[in-house]
Amino acid sequence: MLPDSVGFEQRLARQRSALDVLDVTATAVLRRVPADVWCTVLIDPSTLLDTGGQNEAGFSPEYLPRLFEIEHVEADDPGNLRELANGASTTSLLSRATVGNIHSSKYYQDILRPQGLGDELRVALRDGPHVWGLLVMCREHGAAPFTDADEAAAARLGRPATAALRRSLLLSGVDTGAVPDAPGLVVVDREGTARSMSPTARTWLELLQDGSPEHARPLRAVAAAALASGMARSRALTRSGRWVALQAWSMGQEEEGLVAVSLSPPEPGELTAVILGAYGLSERERQITQHVMRGHSTTQIAGRLNISPHTVQDHLKSVFAKTGLGSRRALVADIFFRHYLPHFGEGPLSTDGRRLAG
Repeated sequence: MLPDSVGFEQRLARQRSALDVLDVTATAVLRRVPADVWCTVLIDPSTLLDTGGQNEAGFSPEYLPRLFEIEHVEADDPGNLRELANGASTTSLLSRATVGNIHSSKYYQDILRPQGLGDELRVALRDGPHVWGLLVMCREHGAAPFTDADEAAAARLGRPATAALRRSLLLSGVDTGAVPDAPGLVVVDREGTARSMSPTARTWLELLQDGSPEHARPLRAVAAAALASGMARSRALTRSGRWVALQAWSMGQEEEGLVAVSLSPPEPGELTAVILGAYGLSERERQITQHVMRGHSTTQIAGRLNISPHTVQDHLKSVFAKTGLGSRRALVADIFFRHYLPHFGEGPLSTDGRRLAG
């Protein structure tokens, strides 16, 4: 454990804004892993598209359109975000992703080299398959390379930062009830009584098998466990037999005795982003589109959804017909440039960080 990791986690616990969590994380990482250029990014876990961040110490603005194009539209360069999200590690080095041939990367050629930069270290703030944020760090060309120790230190700090970022989105995200499959938030006191709850949380609690929304037993149980250990998880059945996941966090010394609890489907990575509903896609078409957004191949999609590759292709043909787009690349580009880039960093976001339909 790093010498002041406890202090770092305490600083994280005091943050209520997702951007503040990213700033505290970047400060802590940069103290151990110096970089000449760096930026932080909020990620929509449903689509892996950018929803905001901090770029004051990052790339020059004139390079950002091409960066977005490489990252989200072409999405085929070694070490890209989707490759990192689908891999085993939460960190990546461009030099390693290119097997030592960094000059073969168009990201290096078009973004890094023109700005006098060399290698790049990325740290994904990821909980399982769900990426909530990204820290990007670069050093000038000719500077000392990032080391294994640098990467390990960044990864260690990324773990508590991920939990804090997820919590901050729950505490500050917009929840109007417009995202029926998104997590809802409840604040519970020491006695297990709900002090406040978002519209989506009330919807979930009303579906549970026992107790009123304000006194549901699963809610009280997970809140009590979080008070004892700082964080707790559980699942509960609805009256229809569907599972609901509950995740609880103690809200810290400033609000002693209060616990934040989120309620959501057990697999938030499979949630359908509301924005896809604007295209009139069926449930299966939206599932497949979301996998496309995450960079999954036809074979991978077929395996994850337990359908044949031929069926996947048939659904994709329907998606292309409904959207008026002719390829996966065009689909990702249309969603990003039409629905994300115009509102980059401005919100509104759902309670789990997803872009809400405008």
